[in-house]
Amino acid sequence: MANKNKDLRNANKAKNDEFYTQLSDIEKELNNYRKEFKDKVVFCNCDDPYESNFFKYFAMNFNFLGLKKLIATCYATSPVANTQLLLSDNKKAYKIEITEVDDNNEDGATDLLDVEYLIKNKKNTLTYLKEDGDFRSDECIELLKESDIVVTNPPFSLFREYVAQLIEYNKQFIIMGNTNALSYKEIFKLFKEDNIRTGYTNFNVGMYFFVPESTEKFHKIIDGKKMVRVATSCWFTNLPVKRHNERLILYEVYSKEKYQKYENFDAININSYTEIPKDYNGYMGVPITFLDKYNPQQFNLLGLGISNSGLEIGVKPYKPEHKKYRKEVQHKGAVDGDLYMLDSQGHPVVPYARIILIKTEEEKNYGN
Repeated sequence: MANKNKDLRNANKAKNDEFYTQLSDIEKELNNYRKEFKDKVVFCNCDDPYESNFFKYFAMNFNFLGLKKLIATCYATSPVANTQLLLSDNKKAYKIEITEVDDNNEDGATDLLDVEYLIKNKKNTLTYLKEDGDFRSDECIELLKESDIVVTNPPFSLFREYVAQLIEYNKQFIIMGNTNALSYKEIFKLFKEDNIRTGYTNFNVGMYFFVPESTEKFHKIIDGKKMVRVATSCWFTNLPVKRHNERLILYEVYSKEKYQKYENFDAININSYTEIPKDYNGYMGVPITFLDKYNPQQFNLLGLGISNSGLEIGVKPYKPEHKKYRKEVQHKGAVDGDLYMLDSQGHPVVPYARIILIKTEEEKNYGN
């Protein structure tokens, strides 16, 4: 299993990493945003339309959601492009634009057969692109400008660049990503500005993704398709999510014995969001997964206690004796800017990535 996880990490670094989300996972998340889609142009710009379950979800629910238009693009180098319905033998990149889905086969329901019929019988629905269909291409950027909401699973390795483009063009979005992205400086800045948040699905539960047939390492096969499990998957959006407007109820009482301070920053260490004390108003370091519970009306984010990001908010570098012990005795990294504490013997202890935050004035006065 360790080797498989390593292979997945390596795959995530590749430019053409392809993970195809299960329809059930898409339905579970997107069903929470039904009202957001009415009269909107939805753009799925990172998968082959007929291999992408995002496209299938919106095509099958086009009328139910009241969409104005659905656009999907396929890039030419996809190893699974155009392999399911075989709309043509041409491997060029193309776009599909749908403005209506009728019950053409008269079976009483709107489904993929109706969408396939529409594409094969209506002019200008499927159009080949001049470029390769990459989301950064001029053609795809023009389609992005036309859209209201972008929904897809972008390549994890290009996540920073992908989100930056969405922000640049001021687009609403619901996208898949890796929880590691929470620690990206560029992504954390968006959380701090309340311009991005995690979605409805609990990201502590690993998700299975379909991968191309050429993938050598996988976890299981379902209906003849290879699947990998990614334990660090989550949804990101800039649409309203109810949980992020709900006050987190705090139960714990602060004491110096229970809450240790960092050696290199004036803040107490918190190991779980459930341990945040209700009566402490100073700076606190919480696990980065706290962002899944983050309510900007309750807490202010100062910054990441990691490497250069930590130095930028005032985290002090390692003391020489602690850095030496960390490297020579513990044989571990000692990166200046990382938060650390001292154990009972005075040896450095480095917690996993922490966020430094403080309660808002509203929260400090809560209950008074």
